[in-house]
Amino acid sequence: MKQRTLHQAITATGVGLHSGERVNLRLLPAAADSGISFRRTDLSGEAARAVRVSPDLINDTRLSSTIVTPDGVRIGTIEHIMSAFCALGIDNILVELDAPEIPIMDGSSLPFIYLLQTAGVVDQDADKRFLRIVQPVEVVEPEKSVRFTPYDGFKVTLTIEFDHPVFHRSAQQMTVDFAGASYLEEIARARTFGFMQEVELMRTHNLGLGGNLNNAIVIDDTEILNPEGLRYGDEFVRHKILDAIGDLYICGHPIIGAFEGYKSGHAINNALLRRILADESAYEWVTFPDNVALPAAFHALPGAA
Repeated sequence: MKQRTLHQAITATGVGLHSGERVNLRLLPAAADSGISFRRTDLSGEAARAVRVSPDLINDTRLSSTIVTPDGVRIGTIEHIMSAFCALGIDNILVELDAPEIPIMDGSSLPFIYLLQTAGVVDQDADKRFLRIVQPVEVVEPEKSVRFTPYDGFKVTLTIEFDHPVFHRSAQQMTVDFAGASYLEEIARARTFGFMQEVELMRTHNLGLGGNLNNAIVIDDTEILNPEGLRYGDEFVRHKILDAIGDLYICGHPIIGAFEGYKSGHAINNALLRRILADESAYEWVTFPDNVALPAAFHALPGAA
């Protein structure tokens, strides 16, 4: 299987969920083996150089995954666009933005999928590198845990727990094996969500300033406030899967293995990636030049042009 990038550049405009700032976004093709990079076009000098994403640069995980470089450059809320990159098998791309945060769009990854497909996804003359889990790796924290185990494919099991009437009416656990399930159909449309009573607290920490009913599911003491309701009956857990996929793709490569998360979030997902990469006995790098032995989960990647 070959690496992938975009056929041509494409632009979009939106607002940052937490910053509330207007954002102009541009996605550009990138050379094979260059990886996924982000660049702040509103900055100058060294601060404006492209930053290649990696788990050790995720240094703010308050309600999102945010790159914070040693020089203090911030690129916030990257998990949804990273999830879209994973879904379409994008290995190499340059993301330019003129604000400190990726736009939230509608709160899901679907708008990013649309942008990527509109720009066109093309194969490159280099083999895609996969990170294959070869022994279990786990991170356990109070009331939450995540783990990766060896598995010939890519499977995600996620459990959430909210003691709230809305969640009591919705499944709080889901397993998706991508050998037989489509990310575009099952996950891409699931939106981020939050509680009305948390909004004031978030805004005192300069978070959630751009959130509204057009880009998030908002929940009060008993009900969902969005007049259109849910896109899936279990949209909450599906969005957490969307987030987890984006967080895990911050390693820059597709992962062959089974992920399990219990009440997981951005911080613990990142801690799992760091633990895996710190233990060379836990994983190996593999390629499938002729697609021989390529796990079925990756056969289902939408085809490149």
